[in-house]
Amino acid sequence: MSTLQMVIADSVTITKRNALKIRRAPDLLGGVVMMPIVFVLLFTYVFGSMISLPGMSYGEYLLPGIFVLTIVTSAQITGYTLTQDLQKGIFDRFRTLPMSPSAVLTGQTLSDLITNLTSIVTMAVVGLLVGWRINGSLWEAIGGFLLLLLFAYAFSWVTATVALALRTPEVFNNVATLVSFPLVFLSNAFVDSARLPGPLRPIADWNPVSTMVQAARELFGNTSAALPVPDAWPLQHAVPVSVLWSVLLLVVFVPLATRLYKKSVSR
Repeated sequence: MSTLQMVIADSVTITKRNALKIRRAPDLLGGVVMMPIVFVLLFTYVFGSMISLPGMSYGEYLLPGIFVLTIVTSAQITGYTLTQDLQKGIFDRFRTLPMSPSAVLTGQTLSDLITNLTSIVTMAVVGLLVGWRINGSLWEAIGGFLLLLLFAYAFSWVTATVALALRTPEVFNNVATLVSFPLVFLSNAFVDSARLPGPLRPIADWNPVSTMVQAARELFGNTSAALPVPDAWPLQHAVPVSVLWSVLLLVVFVPLATRLYKKSVSR
């Protein structure tokens, strides 16, 4: 068996192992299934009754933002699982096996990709029930879902890197929450970034979350000609910039996470 075949086989094994672990953990399953439903219903009916937009409902405007919000929060499962495995000595057991170091992280992030797919499907179904509609073409909608999954996979590598650097579940959860909330709320996920005050506006305009939300809105057709056209360059080219952000995150954090993993198992 070639090296590439061994890496693929090991990655599939780790993916199955982590998928089974999530399925058997009620708390993680609750986050995967229930939290998206809560997000959709809460934001649609609470904020939807308070905010009006010209030419479209707030629910349609909001759902792409909820998609990305769930991706960012769900990515923390990667880091949390890795820190737990570190504490329990699982990585030490992996070190005794003829297994590729990259396969452990690849399997973890791939299993979280399945988790994110479950979350996105759940949100889409609930969104359709409460009035969200895809107004773009079929191929644009497929492209929107694929782009969300690409961004989710790339962001999982970011949280894997942070987790391997911090090493403990408690510290990771605190840091991940501290970073993810500003990342989501200083964006256009809930309101147009042009309505943000002073220095917060350029931060939101160049936030990768804002770009991803804008790309999802365009691909799902959740935009209106009556809404102001974004004047920030990333938002004017949201789809290609979102792809660029995802590729850039993978290029930076895949080798960095792999290096930190090797350092962790060599201690």
